[in-house]
Amino acid sequence: MKIEYFEFEGIRVGYYRAGEGKPLLLLHGSGPGASSAGNWKAVLEPLSQRYQVFAMDLIGFGISDRKPAPPYFDYALWARQAEAMLARIEGAQVGVIGHSLAGSLALTLASRHTDRVAAVLTTGTMGADFEMTDETRRTWTCPRNRDELKLALSGLIHDTSFIDDAYLETRERVIFADGYADYFDEMFTGDQTQYIRAASLPDNTLKRVTQPVLLLHGKHDRGFPAHISMNVAERLNNADLVLLDNCSHSVAVERTSTFLALANDFFTRNLG
Repeated sequence: MKIEYFEFEGIRVGYYRAGEGKPLLLLHGSGPGASSAGNWKAVLEPLSQRYQVFAMDLIGFGISDRKPAPPYFDYALWARQAEAMLARIEGAQVGVIGHSLAGSLALTLASRHTDRVAAVLTTGTMGADFEMTDETRRTWTCPRNRDELKLALSGLIHDTSFIDDAYLETRERVIFADGYADYFDEMFTGDQTQYIRAASLPDNTLKRVTQPVLLLHGKHDRGFPAHISMNVAERLNNADLVLLDNCSHSVAVERTSTFLALANDFFTRNLG
C-alpha cells in the first residue's frame, strides 16, 4: 500500500494506492477520526487483490491537510476534490465506493461524470433528510479521550466487540493530533441539521445518475438510519438496496465478508 499526495486548491491531499486492474475510488465518512485507514482498513487489502484501489482522505481528515480557513465543513470543496482525484485515475471508467457523507459525494460525482464513473456502491449513505439522534450528535462532536471515543463509536457499530485497541488506535492517531479536536468541532459547529441538508441530494441530481448503484445499510443504524438509503434508492433509476442485520453504520467493518462478496459481484458485472 503506497501513500501518495497531490496539491488541490493549495491544499495537500493524501491517498492510498494499491493493486492492479480496474480502478476503484474509495471515499470515507465524516465521523470522529474518520479516514481511509479507519473506514476501509478491513477491505483495502482484499479489494486490492482484484482492483487498483485509490482510497483518498477528504480535506480535514486523515493524511490530507486541513482547510486553512472556515467553513471547515465544505461539501462543494469535497465534491471538487473527488473530481480532481477522478481526473488523476487512468482508465476509461472507474468504480466508486462512498461511505456515509461520501455516499452522497459519490452520487454527486456520478451525476457529473456519467462517462467516467461506471458504478457506485454506498454504505450507510447520507443523501436525504432525517431526524438527528444522540448518536448523530456524538458522531459530529470530537471525543477528547478514549472513553468518549468508545461512546461515539458504539453508536456506529452494532457489535461493540469490533471496537478493539487496534480500531481505537487508528482513530486516535487522527483525533489526538495537535489542534484537531478544535478543528473538528468547528467543522460541525452550530445547528447540525445544516450538514444533513448540505449532503441531501435533490431529485435532479439523482436523475442524472444513470449508472448502476448498490446501496448497503445496516438495519441497526441509529445515527444515520436505513430509511436514508431507502429514500435515495427510490429516487434512482438503476439501484439495488441491501439492508444488513446485526449491523449499524460501519458496514465494511461489521459485515466485511458480506461487503466484499457484494462489492466484487457488483463491480465484476458493472466495471468489466
